[in-house]
Amino acid sequence: MLFDKIIYGPVHSRRLGTSLGVNLMPTDCKLCTFNCIYCECGWNTPVSHPVLPSHKQVAEALEQQLLSADCQIDTITFSGNGEPTLHPEFEGIMRDTCSLRDRLCPDAKVSVLSNSTQLHRPDVVRGLMLADKRILKLDSAIDSTMHLIDQPVNTSLTVASIVEMLKQFNHDFTLQTCFLKGTCQNHEIDNTTPEELDAYYRLVRQIAPKEIMIYVIDRTTPCTTLQKISPEKMQEIANTLRSLGFATLLTI
Repeated sequence: MLFDKIIYGPVHSRRLGTSLGVNLMPTDCKLCTFNCIYCECGWNTPVSHPVLPSHKQVAEALEQQLLSADCQIDTITFSGNGEPTLHPEFEGIMRDTCSLRDRLCPDAKVSVLSNSTQLHRPDVVRGLMLADKRILKLDSAIDSTMHLIDQPVNTSLTVASIVEMLKQFNHDFTLQTCFLKGTCQNHEIDNTTPEELDAYYRLVRQIAPKEIMIYVIDRTTPCTTLQKISPEKMQEIANTLRSLGFATLLTI
């Protein structure tokens, strides 16, 4: 499922309420530094010259939508057809978005869903710091599993390098993790095994995020042999995280 507009919705988000989406990626293909096996947008699409919306186009489309929406939204959410922080004007777009929100819809939050891979760029970090919610992905604390689930374009990416980049936010971010199991490309995948969860809990204690969002797959996935984790197992994980002192939002 691809989003065919810069601004889409409002939609009901399982985690963010009534959400007005902002897509900074092309409307005809997915462009991302991950190729997650569970992504609702499908697999990455090789495109020679992907067309991104301009800074001005994003601001104009968002202003028009906010003027027509009567501000009945909980959040303006950057997500869409891939990784939003890949946009070269991400920081400026964030500044414009916050300004429009303050003027037209002051009660709404600004949220960014990111896979954390562009945090080596100072402009991306500055842009994310403007958001009310920085929702940063980490699907496993074990490198091999992270690579199986997220399939990063940068094959040398490690969990340790992501953790180091997350430290820039001084704990002021939301950690987001999708739990799943199944097979994909002849690999058994399950990030809820005792080994996986022990590593995950150690990592969470190390980075100490402000909040944790955990969830299960909910829509059609590009890898069709994945399975939902049971509500009972998800509740167990949530209870453990809460016992460690972390505010935890569970979506099943």
